[in-house]
Amino acid sequence: MRLALPVAAAGIAAAVAAALLTSSADATTAPPQPTVKPAVSSPSLAELERRVAGALAGDDTAGKTTTKSSYSATTSSSTTTVDPKIIGGSETTITSAPWMAQLWYYDDRGTTDEGDDLGFFCGGAVVAPTKILTAAHCVKGYDWYANGAILTGTSQLPTSDEAGNTDLHGGTVTGVWRQWNHPSYSSATIDNDIAVLTLPVAVKVTPIRMTTSGDTASYAAGTSAKVYGWGRTSSTSSDISETLKTATLPIQSDTTCAGYYGGDFIKGHMVCAGTPASGSDTGTTTACNGDSGGPLVVNNRIVGVVSWGVLDCVEQGAYSVFAKVSTYVGAAYPRVDDTNLSGDHRADLWVRNASTKTGYEKDSKGTSFGARQSWGNWGAYNVVLQSDFNRDGYQDLIARRSSDGDVFWMHWVPSSGSWATTKIRDNWKSRTRIVAPGDVTGDYLPDLMSVDSSGRMWIYKGTGTGSFSGRAQVGTGTGWNQYNFVVGHGDFTGDGKTDLIARKGSNGYVYLYKGKGSASSPFSPRVKVRTWSSTTYNKVDAVGDITGDGRADFLARKPDGTLYLYKGTGKATSEIFATRISVGTDFKQYDIWG
Repeated sequence: MRLALPVAAAGIAAAVAAALLTSSADATTAPPQPTVKPAVSSPSLAELERRVAGALAGDDTAGKTTTKSSYSATTSSSTTTVDPKIIGGSETTITSAPWMAQLWYYDDRGTTDEGDDLGFFCGGAVVAPTKILTAAHCVKGYDWYANGAILTGTSQLPTSDEAGNTDLHGGTVTGVWRQWNHPSYSSATIDNDIAVLTLPVAVKVTPIRMTTSGDTASYAAGTSAKVYGWGRTSSTSSDISETLKTATLPIQSDTTCAGYYGGDFIKGHMVCAGTPASGSDTGTTTACNGDSGGPLVVNNRIVGVVSWGVLDCVEQGAYSVFAKVSTYVGAAYPRVDDTNLSGDHRADLWVRNASTKTGYEKDSKGTSFGARQSWGNWGAYNVVLQSDFNRDGYQDLIARRSSDGDVFWMHWVPSSGSWATTKIRDNWKSRTRIVAPGDVTGDYLPDLMSVDSSGRMWIYKGTGTGSFSGRAQVGTGTGWNQYNFVVGHGDFTGDGKTDLIARKGSNGYVYLYKGKGSASSPFSPRVKVRTWSSTTYNKVDAVGDITGDGRADFLARKPDGTLYLYKGTGKATSEIFATRISVGTDFKQYDIWG
C-alpha cells in the first residue's frame, strides 16, 4: 500500500540603436511615481495563529487516498490510515536547516460543528524569499490562501494552551498569496507530486536551491542524502516530532525501488532512498507521515520532495519515496520566478503609447490580455522592463532615462504601501540593448544584461537586493550588435534555466541562446529556431509565462499592429513555439514594450 507523507495538522543595427536612444528629456526628470498598487493582502497575526491552533488540533491527512499512503500527517494523536515521519535519525536545529518551513492548514468549513473541521500539517522548504517548495498532495484541492499558515525560522512545532494562546517558539508566521501544483499530479498514484506556495511577504531566512535538470550524480545509487522534517517518529504512534529531525539515507537505484514497489514506483518521476525497513522502528530510518513536502538534500541542493511510502512506514523491505526534483525543476522553477504585475501565475504586458507617452499594464488572461491600466506619463524614458531584483515576490520595473542614460529600479515596498525608486546605473545612454531575463548565473537571483556600443554583452550579477556584485562579459566576442532584438524572460526550453532569443538584422534568423545556469559560461551555442524579417514582425517582447503553463512565451507584432502570442513548447528546436494566436489588432500604437 502506498502512502503519501503529509501530516494532519510559487549589434542592434545602427538605425535601430539610434531610434532607441533619440527620445528627449531633461536630465533632471524624476522617474514617474507609479499609481498602480499590487492587489495582495495578508491575514492578521491573530488569524494566522487561529489557523495554526486549529491545525494543531486537526486529525486529517492531506492527499488522503485509499490505495496509497501520502506522508502528510494528522496533528492529533488519533489513529489514521495515512502516516508521516522521520523514524530514526536525530534532532537538528533551524540553524542547520534555516530553509525548513512548517505548513499548517485549518478549515472550519464555516460551521460551528467541529466534527467537519479539516486540519493537517506538511513540511516544505524555502527556495526563494516568498516561495515554498512542497508536495502536490499537500496543496491540490485545498485553499491555502483562505486557510493556510506558513511558519519559518524555528525548529520547534508551535504549541497552544487551553486559553487558546499559541506559542510560535520564535518563528515567523505568514499567509499564502497563491498556490501552484503540478498540473499532472495524480492523487491515485501520487505521481508528479510537487507544488509551490507563494507568500505575500518575503521571509528572512536563507533559501535552499533545487537541483538542476541535468543532475545525475545526486541520484547515483549509494549517494548520501539527508531528509528533514517534523513527522512521525514511531510506527506505533501517530504523534509527530515537536523538534525538527534529520536522517541520512542512501539513494537507491530505480531497479531497487521498482523491485520492491513494482508499478507504483514511476521511474524518472520518483526516487527512493534509505536502507530496507526492518519491519519495526528498531533498525529502520525513514521518512514518515508529517514529513510530506519536506526536502531530500544532496550537496546543499534539494533533489527530492517527501512524497509517499508504506502505511506506518516500517514495513519490511520498504523505502521512502520522493518526487524527483531534477525532473520537475523545469516546471517548478517558473513558479519560483513567476512574479508579475497582477499577482497571479501569468506574466503581464507593460507598454507605452507612442503619442501620449502613457504607460499601461495589460494583464494576461491566458491567451489574451485584459483592459489596460494607466501607469502615468513615461515620456522621459526609452526602456522599461519587468523583473524582481529583490526577490520579494512583487514585480519591479527597470527604466532608462533618455536624456542621460541613467537606469532606475522601481520596486513596491509592502511595509509602506508605496513605490520606491533607486538609480542602479549611470549613463547607459550608449547601451544598444538592456535585458532583464531573470537568473542567468544559476543562483536563483535575477540578473541584468546589456550590450555596449562595441557589441559586447555583459552580465550584471544580481545580489537579490536590487544591487549587483559586478559584471562579466558573455564570451569574448563583439557580435551582439548584429541582432536587432535580444530578449528573454524565463525558461523557453523547460530545463529550469533562463534563456535568450535574438534576431539577426541582416537575414531575420531567430536564434535561441539556451541557458546553462553558469556565471562563467551562461549560454550554449546559438540554435536557429525561426526566420522572421522586420517586415514580418517589427516588435517583439518576452515577459515570461503568459499562459501559466510553466513555459516562457513570446509576443510578436506585425507592422499593421496585430499582436501574436507564441506559446512556449519547452523544446530547444525549431518547434520551440506552438502555432501563433492573435491577441489583438490595436498594438501599433505602442512604442515601448517591457
